Parts: sequence; C-alpha cells; structure tokens
Amino acid sequence: MKCDAVLIAGPTASGKSAAALALADHIGGVVINADSMQVYREAPILTAQPNADAKARAPHLLYGHVSVREVYSVGRYGEDARNALDQARGMNRIPIFVGGTGLYFTALTDGLAEIPPIPAALRAEARALLARVGARELHKRLAARDPQTAAGLRSSDPQRTLRAYEVFEATGRPLIEWQRDAGAPLLGDLRLARFVLDPPRPLLRSRIAERFEAMLDNGAGDEVTELAGLDPALPAAKLLGLRPLLAHRRGEIGREEAVLLAITATRQFAKRQMTWFRNRMADYVWINPDISNIISAYEPFTV
Repeated sequence: MKCDAVLIAGPTASGKSAAALALADHIGGVVINADSMQVYREAPILTAQPNADAKARAPHLLYGHVSVREVYSVGRYGEDARNALDQARGMNRIPIFVGGTGLYFTALTDGLAEIPPIPAALRAEARALLARVGARELHKRLAARDPQTAAGLRSSDPQRTLRAYEVFEATGRPLIEWQRDAGAPLLGDLRLARFVLDPPRPLLRSRIAERFEAMLDNGAGDEVTELAGLDPALPAAKLLGLRPLLAHRRGEIGREEAVLLAITATRQFAKRQMTWFRNRMADYVWINPDISNIISAYEPFTV
C-alpha cells in the first residue's frame, strides 16, 4: 500500500535528521519536527536542529518556531502539527514526522486529551509553589490529591508534576483520566510508514560524545550564555547540557567536568527514550540508522 505519511522515531544522536532528509530527497517529502526541544529558536545548535544546507534540500517545518521563554505543550504541538500537515499537502509532498519525543508520536497516532486551558493566575501560583517547595514536595502534594497520576510520574520530574498538579487544581479531575479520553488522532485515518532507528549501543554512546563536542565547537557555548537567566520551571530549562554548561560558565566546575556531565545526562536520556520506544512502539519497523536502510525499509510502502 502507498503511505500518506512517514514517522521516524529514535533516540538522540541516532541520525534521525539525516535519515529523514535522505528519505525526503528520495520521495519528495517535507520534514516535520516531532522533538520537543528542537522547537526552540534560541538553541538551534544545542538541540541539533537541521542546518541551512539541509533546509535548502527539503522543506523543514516546526523547527525553531517557539521562544524558550514560552510554555510549549503537547497540546500546542498537536495544533502546530495539524498546520504543518496542511502545508505538506498544499505542497503535494509526503509529510515525514521525525523526532525523539515519544509523547508527540502518541499524540499524532492516538490522539490528545482535550484539557481546558489552565487559568493564568492558577498557573502562576503553581509555578511559585514549585519554586518554593521543590519538585519532590510538589509530587507529594499531588499524590495526596491525585494518586493515580502521581503514581506514573517520577518525583524528580518538575515539569510533568507541575502539569498534573495544574490540571487537577483547575479541573478537579486527574490528568490520567483526561489522557484516557483523548480526541481523534491527527494521523488516525492515514496510511503510515512507521520506523524506529535502533543503533547499536556502543555506536550511539560514541555519537553522543562526538556530537556534543561538535556542538561546543560550533557555538553552543554562546547559546548557553544567552539562556543563563532562563526560568528553571520552563520546559526549555531541560535542554540537554544546559545545566552543566551554565555551571561551567559560573566557574563552579571545569570544562571537562561539564562536558562529561552533559554527555552522561544525554546517554541516560537516550536510554529512557529507547525504553519508551520499546514499550510504546513495538509495532513500528525497527531499523539500523544507516541512511541506505531507511530508503530500503520504505520501499514496501510504495506499492
């Protein structure tokens, strides 16, 4: 069967962008971001966004279109993805969604919960509480009121705990119940070619280290300087490498230690991504990330 859209998921530094670009060249596609960190315009190097040469070869959508000082949610991504899909259709090109954020892929294929907007005053109050008591205490308070959702969240995860706390305070209903009542998925009625890039672990570890060093050589340090005053409660504050590089900038640790901490955190993040993919994307086609493999793996979907 011919497919209407392509999904390419994979851990950080696995070669997703290169694979998506090669496939876009091959089939006349539009590359659409499905990574929660690559939406930020102030950190194109630190988030490894496609460069100008890649964007000249094929259209790229939803990269660097959001300020790091905005609260960008999966709900907003769903709206942006719908617009990007319309743009791809307007170009008569096949949309290729690529990224490492599992929740974005879930939103595309399974739908989003239609949670009412959180009032600004309540959001400000919840963020102030998080800043005052910390993530673990906020998680404790959430567990006392919404044990269902809290049970599925790490107590050390401030952003997801904050979101669940806000939703319960605003609606009186657990976030997990909202998520069970997800609306119609954006790609639900389309024929999809779905892939997960599965690099050998030693290769992925070395790629992560090499890419981070290359980021620093290409100006990631300047981006870190610009992000120095970022509110730690914002989603962009979780940018990989940001915290240790900021600590180095303040003179608290040396460059070598900052790089080691950043690489270690990135490797741990990649491990969590792969766990998500194994649990949620077992029915995708899993392939080695060599560029030739994505072309050959796609061929059965052209007939």
